[in-house]
Parts: sequence; structure tokens; C-alpha cells
Amino acid sequence: MKRIYAFGGGTAEGSATMKNLLGGKGANLAEMSSLGLPVPPGFTITTECCVEYLQAETMPAGLMDEIEAAVSGTEKDMGKLFGDADNPLLLSVRSGARVSMPGMMDTVLNLGLNDTTVQGLAKGGDERFAWDSYRRFVTMYADVVLGLSRHAFEKLAEDLKAEKGYTVDTDMTADDWKLVVGQMKALAADELGHAWPDDPMEQLAGAVEAVFRSWNTPRAVFYRNSNGFAHDWGTAVNVQAMVFGNAGDDCATGVAFTRDPSNGAAIFYGEYLINAQGEDVVAGIRTPQPLNRLNEATEDQVTLEEAMPVAYAELVEIHNKLEQHYKDMQDLEFTIENDRLFILQTRTGKRTGAAAVRIAVDMVSEGLIDEAEAIKRIDEGHLTQLLHPRVDDTAPKTVIASGLAASPGAAVGKVVFTADEAVAMVEAGETVVLVREETSPEDIHGMDVAAGILTQRGGATSHAAVVARGMGRCCVAGCADIVVHGNQNFVAKGEVTVNKGDVITLNGTTGEVMLGAMPLVDSSLADSGLDHILQWADELARMKVRANADTPKDAKIAREFGATGIGLCRTEHMFFEGDRITAVREMILADDSEAQERALEKLYPMQRGDFVGIFTAMEGLPVTVRLLDPPLHEFLPHEDADMAVVAEAMGVPKEKIAERCEALKEFNPMMGHRGCRLGITHPALYAMQVRAILDAALDVKEAGHDARPEIMIPLVGHKRELEVLRALTMKTAEEVFERRGDRIDFLCGTMIELPRAALTADRIAEYADFFSYGTNDLTQTTFGYSRDDARFLKDYVDQEILPVDPFVQIDADGVGVLVRTGTQLGRKTKPNLKVGICGEHGGNPASIEFVHGVGLDYVSCSPFRVPVARLAAGQAAVK
Repeated sequence: MKRIYAFGGGTAEGSATMKNLLGGKGANLAEMSSLGLPVPPGFTITTECCVEYLQAETMPAGLMDEIEAAVSGTEKDMGKLFGDADNPLLLSVRSGARVSMPGMMDTVLNLGLNDTTVQGLAKGGDERFAWDSYRRFVTMYADVVLGLSRHAFEKLAEDLKAEKGYTVDTDMTADDWKLVVGQMKALAADELGHAWPDDPMEQLAGAVEAVFRSWNTPRAVFYRNSNGFAHDWGTAVNVQAMVFGNAGDDCATGVAFTRDPSNGAAIFYGEYLINAQGEDVVAGIRTPQPLNRLNEATEDQVTLEEAMPVAYAELVEIHNKLEQHYKDMQDLEFTIENDRLFILQTRTGKRTGAAAVRIAVDMVSEGLIDEAEAIKRIDEGHLTQLLHPRVDDTAPKTVIASGLAASPGAAVGKVVFTADEAVAMVEAGETVVLVREETSPEDIHGMDVAAGILTQRGGATSHAAVVARGMGRCCVAGCADIVVHGNQNFVAKGEVTVNKGDVITLNGTTGEVMLGAMPLVDSSLADSGLDHILQWADELARMKVRANADTPKDAKIAREFGATGIGLCRTEHMFFEGDRITAVREMILADDSEAQERALEKLYPMQRGDFVGIFTAMEGLPVTVRLLDPPLHEFLPHEDADMAVVAEAMGVPKEKIAERCEALKEFNPMMGHRGCRLGITHPALYAMQVRAILDAALDVKEAGHDARPEIMIPLVGHKRELEVLRALTMKTAEEVFERRGDRIDFLCGTMIELPRAALTADRIAEYADFFSYGTNDLTQTTFGYSRDDARFLKDYVDQEILPVDPFVQIDADGVGVLVRTGTQLGRKTKPNLKVGICGEHGGNPASIEFVHGVGLDYVSCSPFRVPVARLAAGQAAVK
């Protein structure tokens, strides 16, 4: 197995296609060498070696012999010798995973210096530069390789600067640095109990091992977890000849982007420092200068173009060549040594959402990439930035708690603890954040007016999270850092008490809860180019994207975001508005059919009016209406005052209402009297809803518009359930059509959300015009997890029992098999059966890619997730 690949001198043993083996940095160094760019020579130790090291916890046998041979090759390329007293070769040792993980792993610069080789480095004529490089090496090596406190070493230099009255490092003389280096090595010897390692090859072995180990530092593990990167990749190690930007005033170092990473403008963008090494730019020890005047340089600043015009012109030429070669915006690191330019690294540049979209669109118009490649360049995070307001990251903040980033965006408002308080305060002109232990459907009116929602309990698909995403509200859910105390306050981390009326800020993109009002940055789609990206995605996609929308307002937003219909209209959300809840409760608590009919007749015109609004908003597009699904207990009154209202409306004693509520309690309502079971036991309820849907569709038709209703029966587990309820639907439809003297086409299908339904889908399909997978409940019933109570899922993911939260991304090996099986069985009975998905997974890109592979016709998601789903559907097709 080849373990080391050389690069530099115009040739290379690797290429840009070998990122998995050489890491992104090593692969690009090889590619640039092959292009003839001025890359300092060196070699890359493969990621496979890292994995082998981490498994054995020792250097692979024979690797150091291969490293010594590779160093000899670099010595020949540079005309210098590693460890030589007269003309020493110094090395940098850098990490390089297959994906960019900036700052997450370790680097050692100026390796090979000791009390002898520093004299050889100084023979070039600058003793101060040599000793400055030596102190940098000792500081970095002590920290990265030996595990000593970097602060203690840096303090030695700061103390001497203070003693001498210096203000910056460049004031220090060669003798000053000699003194500091001596102190540093003595400190290290005291800490280690043995002498400082002076042997260059011993230093190199230690640095290589340290870079291998840095793959598993807490920050690197956290970064991989946050970005969904695998932990078994390992990092490559890049050993490269040092070039020096700190060797005098004809030297410099800097970072450049081939386009502006903040807005995507096609300008050469970046910063540099004269007489410095790369860490100085990153650490902010000195204020960098801009590359050119296009970088908003002030009058007193000197640009690289002005200070070093020859090197700058060469850098511009290289920047153009690299962007044309890689066909993407590049992030370059460069060093200028004695007016000679060197390129130390190129990688795909990280960028904001606005920049990502602009660059992709511009590169299509420039002919660099095609539309398929353009949509692959945009990810969910980019759209999140564009579609939601966000907290200004530059402002100081006081984070008091962190929870689940359930719905992106930002919110600032006064804390309230009940939905009624939220409505009252908003009506009084206040902006509020609704804080609850957990939300329920009865909180919908407060959630609707709140700027943001914070819950102590609940997961990514909890009520609060699902409804917030549907509304486009910022939400931090499952925030275990807080304890809510009734309707008065919550305590964060047992330390900070936040009272009703206090102002907090939520960051729904990070899950942070901050004290006080943070400034927000408005997100705008104007001139962003996103319309081009989404149009290209639509043209390339095979699946359509619908929205989950329960009101005309939601439907209008969904259509504006490009939804091709409504895949889930939840009728139960309509029941909590105004005085409707009382009529619903009357219907549930009725003792006889007459009382139930009276209550239903109160609800009928309300539902009919809602459907007219939704059908009108979605004219010409399909609207799938789910008949009542939640367990009845969710609608029952729990407080004495609410029971009294229902008792008065029904003309019965309050005690009787309390007895009925007690009798209807369920021990496990999620698996109890809900879904199609309501239609079986309360056929008049479903008949009323069918009547309201079809009357509304005919109303819209009479008004000259095009309504396309689809009636969906939920939670079917047996074909007889659907057979009975389809017959009820068709009978009711014929009654409506006969009464109205007109007809309208409609579909009648079912929601597949139970394993039995998926496994018997061929029989269920006999009575269904379409299937829609409700993957929220399908996940619950497959795993036996309650999505609102499965607080252990984070531990499952952390311990790699599960790769991801199955309520966030579809479980392909279990739930996914049921989706695939149900689809195949259903289409075996009806080859043209329309099949979609309307659970929260319908807005998750990885889940969309999976159901694309299954062959589904559409996905349905929250209105504000429609752009993400459209992009993901297009990306799934081009993949």
C-alpha cells in the first residue's frame, strides 16, 4: 500500500480526484503542482495511515522510514537539508481531511529548528527573523505536540514586551527572541521532566502523530457531528517545505478568495500582512491590509497591489487560472518570500447563502458550469440564511440556554407563558416570545401571533417544532437548560431567572437563547438569484413539491414559495379558532345523535368557509384534505372555566361535562381513539367534513375558479376501514352533487402511517386513489418511540446506536423499507397509483433523496420549507 505521495517541482503523484486518500488539502496541492503553480514541494501521508494509527495507537510499522525517504526528495527539490547547520530545510506539518474542517485540527510550522539550525537560518542575513521563527515553532510545538499550555509560553513573550516597553511583536530584537526561546525551552523541560526535543526527525515524528491524534479532538468530533461528516475518514498529513512571509519587508502572507465570500461579487477579495506568517492573519495579532481597492480599502491602508505589484499581478493570474480549473470560488493561502510568490493551499471557499446563490447563477451565465451543477452548489443552510431573519453575529451576546434548533430564523420579544397572554400583548402592540413547557393544539392562537416559541420539552417533530416550521416561526424546542415555573418565570441553568415581560432573543438556527434584545439582520430574496436556482431545480426534478397548509394564509404563502399544491390540510387546526372549540366539544360530549348533529351543524359552515378560502388560494392546484385525525381527548376542556362554557352551550350541568371528560380519558391516546377510528364510530363527523369540502369546491367552481379537492382518510390499518369510509365518502358526495345539481371531480385516498398498512398496501390500494405517507406516525409506530418523549434520542445518536434522529431524517433501513414496500404493493394493485409523503421528512433533503429513489410522485412540507424541498427534489434528480 502506497502511504506517501510527493508533490512540487511541477509534478505530483496525486491529483484533485484523490481527496478521500490525500485529503482535500493534499489533493489540491498535488493538482496545483501538476498545473505548474509555485507550490513549495513536500509530500502527503494518506488518510489510511491516520486510520491505522488511531486503531493501533502507535505509528504504523515502517512509516517513519518512508517519511525519511520522502524528506530526502523534498531536500533535493529545495536544495536544502533537514537539520543542516548551514542551509537547513524547515517544514510545515498540516492536517487535511477529505472535507474542509477549518481550524478543527492541528498544524506545526517552522519544524526542524533547534539551537544549531537556527544559526543556519540566520545566515541568510536576518538573525531576528530566524529567532522569531524559532520562538513560533517552540510555542506551537509545545502546544500541539507536547500538550503544554500555549498561554504560559506566550506570556513569557508578553512579559518581556511589557518590560521593554514594546507594543507589537515586530519591536522585539533578535536578542529578545533568543532570551524568550531559552525561557520557553526551560519551561517545557520543567513541565515535561526531560529536555526539549532538538532532533529534527524526532520533532517530525511527534508532529505527524499529533496531527493524526487531532482527528479525534473534541472540537473536531463536534464539528463532524454538526456537519454530518463520518468519524472513520481520518485526516491526511501534509509535510511541506517552509517558505517565509516573515523574513523581511519584501515578504508577506495572506488569504484570498476568487470572489467575495459574503455577497458573491466577482472581485478578487482578501487580506495580507507584510513580514508575517499565516497564523498572524488568522489570529488577528495585527490588523491585515486589503489586497486591492475593490476590497473597501481606506485611504490610510496600503493594498498588496500597491505594495507588491509584481507579486500581486502573478497572484491575480493564478486566481483566474484556479477558478477556471476548479470551476468554483477558491480560497487561497499564499506567502511571498523575498518578492517570490508561493501558493500554500487552495480549497473550495466557504460562503454565505447569498454568495452561494449569486456565484452559482453567475457561473452559469459565464459558461463555467451548467444548471445541474449550479443547484448542487446550494444547500439547505444557504436557503435558511436567505429565507429567515437572523441574529447579527457581530453583536455581543449573553447566551443563557441552548436547545434544539427546531425552526430557523430569529425572534426578539417579551416573554409570555400562555397563548392568551400572547394574543393580549400583541393586540396591545407588543412583540412576544411564547415560552411553554410544551405546546398543544390549544396554543395555536398564541403561536400564531408570537415572534418565536421556546419550549422546555419536545423534539424536532414535536407540536411546537412542526407548527412553528409550518408558520415560519423561529422555534427553540426541547430546551432542557430551562425550567418553566407556571405562568410567571423560567430559570435557565439554575442561575438566571427570566420573568414574564422580560425580553429575550431566540436563534432558531443555532438553538441559542439570549438575554435581552439582539439586533436582527433582515433576509431578502430580492436580487438574490434564488428564483433562477429554484426554477432550474423544478425543471430537473421528477417529484413535485406540495405544502402542508391549514389556512388560506398558509396556502397563499405556499403558493408564493412555488408549491404545486397542498399535500396535507389538517382540519383539526381549524377547530381551535374562535368559538369553534366549544362546538367541537359539544359534538364530542353529546349524549345522543341529535345533540351531536346540532354541534356538527355549527361546525359545518365554518369548515366550508375555510375550504373555500383554501381552494381559492390554490386555484388549479390539488388540495389534499385530511379528515379529523387527533384523539378526541385533545379537544376536551381541562379547566373548570372551559367546562362551564361547554355546559352552558349544551344546557347541562358542569358536573355532567366533568364526568364525560373523565370517561373519555385515554391511557395511550396516540394509539387510541383517533384517525379513521373516529369516522367509524362517529360517521356523522366525517360526513359533515366531506360535505363541507365538496360544497366549498362547488362554491369555488360556481365563482368561476378551479378547485381540485382530494379527501384523505387517516390512520388506516385494515382495508375494511378504508372500504367503509370510502363508501361513506362516496355516498355523501352523491348527496351533495344531487342537492347542488352539479358535480366536481375529486379523489379519495388514505394516509399510510401504520406498519400494517404498508405491509397490506396491495389490499388497501383497492379502495384508494392515492397514498400519502405520514412518516411522523409511521416512525413512531415502527420504532415504538414517542416523538414528544424520546429525549433519549440524542444519546442514541451520540453513542452511534442511530446515525441520526429518525424524526428528522427518514430511517431508510426500517421506516424506509415500509415506504418502499407499501409503494410497490400499492402499485402492484394500481400501477398508476399516485404516492406522496406529507410527514416532516417531506422537507428534509436526505429524506427527499431517499423517497425520490423509491419513486414517489411528490413530497409535502411546511410552506416555509417549500424552497428547500424544491431544491432537494432537483438535486435528487441530478444525483
